[in-house]
Amino acid sequence: MKVEPANKGVLYIVSTPIGNLEDITLRALRILKEVDIIAAEDTRWTRKLLSHYQIHVPLISCHEHNQVEKSEELLEKLRSGIKAALVTDAGTPGISDPGYYIIRVAIENGVRVVPVPGVSAVIAALSVSGLPADSFSFLGFLPRQSSRRKAVLQKLRYEKRTFVIYEAPKRLLATLRNILDEAGDRKMLLARELTKKFEELKWGMLSEVLDDLEGRDIRGEITLVFDGSREQEVLDEDTILNTIRWYQENTDLKLSGIVRKVAEDLGVSRTEVYRLGLKLRKADKLMADG
Repeated sequence: MKVEPANKGVLYIVSTPIGNLEDITLRALRILKEVDIIAAEDTRWTRKLLSHYQIHVPLISCHEHNQVEKSEELLEKLRSGIKAALVTDAGTPGISDPGYYIIRVAIENGVRVVPVPGVSAVIAALSVSGLPADSFSFLGFLPRQSSRRKAVLQKLRYEKRTFVIYEAPKRLLATLRNILDEAGDRKMLLARELTKKFEELKWGMLSEVLDDLEGRDIRGEITLVFDGSREQEVLDEDTILNTIRWYQENTDLKLSGIVRKVAEDLGVSRTEVYRLGLKLRKADKLMADG
């Protein structure tokens, strides 16, 4: 159900530079000057940006650990009719950061939400990847838990679309090895420190990029773009059963929900998934009774 704005308050979702401070739109600068308050993920970084452009607007801190409390505080201000801007450390709020929570609260409470688009590391990396971008998958940061990470990467072995992930320097080599082992070798782009002084773009096969990085002291923010799979997926019962089991162990979905998700993930018929789901349930019951 659509919620119509019920007050005069406005929340602007403002994209900010991911490195080079010149990468900000004229509209974003105007909005940041005109709003009554700016909600920032990291006020220290945002102050540098505002100081650079001589913008003097009050800041409040809104990050992962205080977003529930701060969203209520911000909502009250918006209900009173103020104009506020939401910014992240760098790039577009809500894209792989906690900003989506505040945006959702605003929408659900009838606040007018206005996008002020600009830079995104995902789009910047895709644009120079040389890989198909008419359809792509963005995964953010991969799960840290090894079993969950392995399950995600196994699905990517047959993912036909280009996919993009973020990674931290300390985990980069391990992640590349994981992808090589579970999803296979493929073309890729490593984009490090995009738009910054020490920007690095490295194209090649995953195995080649991994070899080039061995022994290096890697720093900075990293975006990885991978070509889609060219392998033809051949599914057997074990693959479907293992995927059903993963959803049983990692979600609260009932069998009908699991059937729908597995059929979508693997591109197989719901009837076949349901048959194997019942088979697995029967086997589990026999083990429990035994």
